Amino acid sequence: MTPALGILGGTFDPIHCGHLELAREVKAALGLAAVRLVPAGDPPHRGVPVAPAGERLAMVELAVADYPGLETDGREIARAGRSYTVLTLAELRAEDPARPLALIIGADAFLGLPTWHRWQELFDLAHFVVVARPGTAFEGAPPPPLEDVWTRRYTTDRGALSASPAGSIVRQAITPRPIAASQIRAALAAGDADAVRGLLPPAVLAYIERNRLYRPGQDAT
Repeated sequence: MTPALGILGGTFDPIHCGHLELAREVKAALGLAAVRLVPAGDPPHRGVPVAPAGERLAMVELAVADYPGLETDGREIARAGRSYTVLTLAELRAEDPARPLALIIGADAFLGLPTWHRWQELFDLAHFVVVARPGTAFEGAPPPPLEDVWTRRYTTDRGALSASPAGSIVRQAITPRPIAASQIRAALAAGDADAVRGLLPPAVLAYIERNRLYRPGQDAT
């Protein structure tokens, strides 16, 4: 059996230790081959990111350097148009049809899955690893229209992630790390870099300061 490749998308505006530790912890717990962090170029479910796409990609590349098994994938930034997950997974599936893929997704995002572009196709392209987010979790099956999908696909057998290329749903508990990118941006916009030390990799904070990102006057909502 081939270990699954984990996929973790996000705006990463900026990437912080919560993102990195989540990826590291899920990789170790599930025996994933690696976890690829995929910064969104034009996220369809969020406002326009504060930092430009190229800057966010550069920060992710710096951040994963000290995390063995974490990788950066810039395809959504290079690809024109909205950063739809179904397109990213279809590209990855075309590159290696037999390789298992595991989309790592927060419970809050999973509950909003029916609003995603071509969401039902996602289960033909990847497994789902649903992790709890601070303040957002659900017990048992989620409400319709996800209830039927959950009932058919949920498993406690983590070996399912490597037994087939796609189609299963597993839960994964993680250590709570209530770090929010919005709070980091607000602190930086207020000129309080000391407040975010330890929340970002040092190389990322140095990049932010060097390139004058999230300065006062920029949107920090």
